[in-house]
Amino acid sequence: MFHGNVSPQIAAGLLELRKRIDAAKIPSSRVDETLNIATWNIREFGKAARDQAAIHYIAEIIGQFDLVSMVELRDDLSDLKRVLDILGPYWRAIYSDVFPGDGGNNERIAYVYDKRTVAFKGLAATAVPPPKKRGTMYLPDFAWWRPPYLASFASGNFDFIAIAAHIQWGTAGGRELELSQLAAWVDERRTAAHAVDPDILVMGDFNIPDRTGKLYKAVTSKGLCLPKGLAGVEHGSNLEKDKRYDQILHYPAYPENFTNVGGVLDFYIDKAGINALFPGMNKTDFTYQMSDHLPLWLQMRTDIDGMVLTQLIA
Repeated sequence: MFHGNVSPQIAAGLLELRKRIDAAKIPSSRVDETLNIATWNIREFGKAARDQAAIHYIAEIIGQFDLVSMVELRDDLSDLKRVLDILGPYWRAIYSDVFPGDGGNNERIAYVYDKRTVAFKGLAATAVPPPKKRGTMYLPDFAWWRPPYLASFASGNFDFIAIAAHIQWGTAGGRELELSQLAAWVDERRTAAHAVDPDILVMGDFNIPDRTGKLYKAVTSKGLCLPKGLAGVEHGSNLEKDKRYDQILHYPAYPENFTNVGGVLDFYIDKAGINALFPGMNKTDFTYQMSDHLPLWLQMRTDIDGMVLTQLIA
């Protein structure tokens, strides 16, 4: 990562941000052994140009991980390019086309990754609901406001598919239906005869307030579950830290594949903590420079030879 010749104010902000990053206790990843994964809703990223300080702070946060799924990336990719320039030549981005209309909000979904630790394996697509014949046309039963976006990756000897989603913000009933549709679609793809890979991570902003209500039950209705590393995380990923909007879920084919390490990177702390990063800024403006969501992260074990051999013997 190269922040370059930044102003003294940005330099001071970066030093403060690093203290907050250190407090998250994110372990270093090891090539071919572990992988640090995060999901982050960066509020309306690209709708209006971020201040230079925000670009450096966002790059510093993303750089703590190996693979980050990003939602609320907008149609203008200029700020994403500014972040990638700071992250350096080993970083890459894969992103969807724009989801237009009021529901789509001109958003994209992206994966930003460090190619030294994780490799893109070729599959990248939006999720398409299965069509049914209606008269002379083949049409789906439903449509997501913003279709989930999937991509295939490999790290160590573990291949997997990441599926990122930004579930609708509308009524609870609409969200429940969309979450149920997502669970069914992912399960159908996982069990298909020619599935690319059955090892799937589902992540993103699900607009779920907690892990006990019907919305969480909807998305986990087909077997997706919470990795052990996130089970003990005490607070949510909104700035107030009381909501579980963001999730990382998986099918427990290899439960040991996930280290018992995960959490939320709290770059906000509280209103008083804004001033050290953006002097004199109010909370609303802060959310449009950084975000109103905190990154949710998890460390994953990618050296799975022993697990595979044990399963073969069993």
